[in-house]
Parts: sequence; C-alpha cells; structure tokens
Amino acid sequence: MEFDRLVGMTESVVVNVAWPYANGPRHIGHVAGFGVPSDVFARYQRMRGRNVLMVSGTDEHGTPLLVQADKESISVRELADRYNRQIAEDLAGLGLSYDLFTRTTTRNHYAVVQELFKGLYANGYMIKETTKGAISPSTGRTLPDRYIEGTCPICGADDARGDQCDNCGNQLDPADLINPVSKINGETPEFIDTEHFLLDLPSLADALREWLSTREDWRPNVLKFSLNLLKDIRPRAMTRDIDWGIPIPVEGWEENSAKKLYVWFDAVIGYLSASIEWAHRTGNPDAWKDYWQNPEARHYYFQGKDNITFHSQIWPAELLGYAGRGSKGGEQHALGEPNLPTEIVSSEFLTMSGSKFSSSKGVVIYVKDFLKEFGPDPLRYFIAVAGPENTDTDFTWDEFVRRINNELANGWGNLVNRTVSMAHKNFGEVPAPASLSEADKKILQLAEESFATVAEALEHSKFKVAITAAMHVVGEANAYIAEQEPWKLAKDDSQRERLATVLWTALQVVSDCNVMLTPFLPHIAQQVHETLGRSGVWAAEPRIEEVADDLPVELVGVGLPPQGHTYPIITGDYDQQQATWARVDVEPGTALAKPKPLIAKLDPELGETGPEWAPVQN
Repeated sequence: MEFDRLVGMTESVVVNVAWPYANGPRHIGHVAGFGVPSDVFARYQRMRGRNVLMVSGTDEHGTPLLVQADKESISVRELADRYNRQIAEDLAGLGLSYDLFTRTTTRNHYAVVQELFKGLYANGYMIKETTKGAISPSTGRTLPDRYIEGTCPICGADDARGDQCDNCGNQLDPADLINPVSKINGETPEFIDTEHFLLDLPSLADALREWLSTREDWRPNVLKFSLNLLKDIRPRAMTRDIDWGIPIPVEGWEENSAKKLYVWFDAVIGYLSASIEWAHRTGNPDAWKDYWQNPEARHYYFQGKDNITFHSQIWPAELLGYAGRGSKGGEQHALGEPNLPTEIVSSEFLTMSGSKFSSSKGVVIYVKDFLKEFGPDPLRYFIAVAGPENTDTDFTWDEFVRRINNELANGWGNLVNRTVSMAHKNFGEVPAPASLSEADKKILQLAEESFATVAEALEHSKFKVAITAAMHVVGEANAYIAEQEPWKLAKDDSQRERLATVLWTALQVVSDCNVMLTPFLPHIAQQVHETLGRSGVWAAEPRIEEVADDLPVELVGVGLPPQGHTYPIITGDYDQQQATWARVDVEPGTALAKPKPLIAKLDPELGETGPEWAPVQN
C-alpha cells in the first residue's frame, strides 16, 4: 500500500499543536483549527503502532494578557493561571490526547528560549537595529503588531494587520500601514525610535527556500502562502518594549525589565521546550532527542491559517539559524540540530453565521459550554465532517443538529444498537456464522478495504475524506441489514442459521467501523467496544495532573517564573490502550448485554433557536 511505503521507514511522529492564548476561555473556532484535527491524527498514528509525542500548552506572554489583566484589575500571572487551568480542563474534556500540555511561563520554557536566542545571536542571525515601535499614546504601552490594523500599502486591503496582510500574504510592519488604528482602544498609534534585536531572515532566505522546495505534499494553500513570504523577506523584530515576557539573554539587556523577547519568538519554541519538559517528567531527560534529533522522525504542526507565517517561516528560520545553516554559517549549540517541520497542517476559519468567532463581539460558543451540554464526540464529529479543513466554514445550529441526528445518531448509533440488540435478543452472545452469501462477503470486503482508504486519507491529514469513507461503510451496513431483514428471519426457526450469519456479519462490520471511527470518536468508540462484549481500555483518555515547576535549569534576567509554582498539565497513558488499526475479529460465544443508547438525538427546535447560552442571532 502507498501509505505503508510512505510511513513505514520511521517510528517517531511529533504532533505539534498550536498554543491557545491564555487571555480567556477558548471557543469552538479555536479547537476546530488546532484541537480536533491534531488529536485525530495523533490517535490514528498511535493505532498504527508509531511512537507519538503530542505537545502543546497555553501561550502566556504578550500585550493582550496585560490588557485583559488591567481590565480585571488582577496580576498577569493570576490571569494566566486562571485561563491555563480553564483551557487545560476544556481540552482534556474534549479528549485531546496530549503527551504533555504545559504552558510558556515555566522556568524550563524560559531556559530553552534563552538557549535558542543565544545560539542565534552567537551565529550572527540576531542583529541589533533601531526600529519604529508602536505605542499607545494614552498608556505608553507597546502595541503588538497584530493589534494594529490599517490599509495595506501593497494591495490596498482595509483590514491588514501590523504583521501581515491576509489578503495579499505580505509581511508588514505596523509603521507600513496606511491610517493605522489600535484594535485595543481605537487610538492612532504613536511611533517612536526603539532599539531591538531582529531575526536576520534575509540571511536565512536561501535555506528556507531550499527547505520549502522539498515540501511537495503540503496543502496547496499553505505551500503557496509560505513561498510567497520569501518574495518580500526582511529582518523581523524578536524583542519588544514590554515588561511581561522572557528576559533577553544578552549582557546589558538581561536586567532591563522594560524589554523582553517577542511572544511569537518564544511561543513556537514551546514545541521543543514542551518535549524537553515531557522527557524530564517521564524520568528520561534525553527522551526528547529521539523526536527532535532523529532525522527519521516526522513533525506535523496543526494550527489556523493566520499562524502559517510563524510555522513555515519564523520557526524554521530560528531552527536553521541556531544550527548555523544560513548564509552566515555558524556552529551547533547545546540542543544540536533540531528537526524542521515535515508538514504544516493549517485549517481555515470556522465562522458563526458568517462572522469570524470573536469573544469581543459576542460571536462565540465556548468549548466548556458545548461540552457541558453535548459532550465531546458530537463536536469532534462535526468538526471532522464539516469543519474548516480547506475552506472557511460557517457553523450553524441547524447544520449541527442535522449532522448529529441524521448521521451520527440515525446512522452510526442506530447501526450499533439494532445489531447488538438483535444478537442479544436472539442469541445472548455473538452467534457463530454458517456459510457466507455474496451479500455477506460484499459488505465484509468493503469494510476490510476501507481500512486502507481511511488510512491513506489520515496519513495526508485529509480528515473529511477519511471520516466520509468510514461513514460510507456505516451507511452500506445499514443498507445490508435493511436488505437481509433479520427481524423476519428471527420469526422463522428454519432460518436460524441464516439469522446467525447475518448478525455475525453485521457485528463484524460494526467492529470494523468502530476501529476506523476511533480517532474521531474515542469516547463513543470505548462504549461500542464494551457494547460488543469486550473489556479493558480501547481508546485511552487524557488526564490532568498537578505538577511543580521544578526542572533543573539555568536562567538569566529579571522577572523570572517562581520556582516550585504549581500548575496543571494534560498527559496520559496511551501505550496501554487496545486500539489498533486492523480488523478485530468478533468471537462467536462472546456474551452480549442489551445495549444502552450511544448517541442522544437532539431536539430539532435547537437548530432554529440554539441553546440559551448561544442563541441563534436573527
């Protein structure tokens, strides 16, 4: 098979998941981009027997946290602690199977970021320049690039941001914008001269271009956007006039409490620092090297389209410069030559009634509210089958209700329930089949062949194709039962052998479909596993652990995280689960109980009104 050839050479897979920002609870638009796709991919890879490391955490630096903390009249750390915990609980509740979900305000993260900066500086890729910095006239506080909007000087789009224009894809600086305005308070920013360290991207452009030229399997929109960034590449500031962040590890700068490293310099380094923290917490501090210094390991990055530039340009440039692979050369340092991304898996935006999700505008459905009312798998299913994989997608309650009722409940839930119910009622166990008819063989063959079809799609992060193929088998299995009419066979004692064969066939296909749907619907998959009379953990779930910030690290500068500070992490024991990407034979004689309903149907009225906490806007 093609997918076996593609991935059979390597064992280690790193699933790097975008870091949710800790200035508030996350909404379903966020998890549609980074959360569900990454977990589907990670769960599938584990089922294929690969060594998977899935890492992320909360992103806790930058001006937006300062702004929100000011609004609430609390310290920035208090704000970060609150939302780090809330987000960890939401993501664990959604079943996202992180090996480590941590945060960027740990001492370990500070140490790894400072090491990367020092390596880049030593190799000549951090240059010092006087630039124009944007500040708020009323507060004197630095405005982040993304919080300044105006007209793009290149294409004329009205909503260009201070770091890039989404319309034409060009990198910008806030001072480039025509009629710039602060998104925070509507002020016209004041631009002042300020000294900063810049990442010398032009000296890394050839190395970036050479690397990107080998990325043939990327989603076309991502690759095109990334290559376009090279047309107007320029040095980019990696420090900011701000008092909340990681100290700059350069003599004369490290004690300056008013200058810190740029949040997007440090956030992308989190993938590496989280891997190092994970290794320490497993008791094998060098375990991260098998994932980051192993040339055979594959690295996948999951995020929304607005973060492509940081993952396909800034982060690879940081890694290339640190390893001395730009035009200035340079030496390797303590972390060696960490792997470059294998693929950037970027999603488009999930909108609601045509608007981008926005907490400030009240256009929002929070993950915590959704989980409380509907549980995790309905949301996971909707995102997988109807999410913004390749195009912006509008979430409507009507579409959600239709998908859950018609496909998940009437399709999958009904197939499991009626198959197991009939087998339980007529035999009390999995019956032994007699000779198979052509119809039996046909549905069994379709199910078996679909393992390769679904796998091929999942290897290439084509989640809609994958779940559609799996649900096609569900539809055909329901058609098979309708055609065979086992309820009629049950009324005729002379047809008991045929009844046993039909129900055994249907149970086997249910088992097959459950395997293929496990990455998408892990909670339901565990229930189906048990409904089929099986025991033990089929699909493992993540858990939250309380840990102390106590890794042995060396730091410099002021405003460092306190040693011993406790925080929650998401982790899990995924190696112990039974889930594997292969047919699991249903064994005749296995006791069956009367099944409990798997998937609750939703009130059709919900599609017209929405729930009280997120009503339909007329």
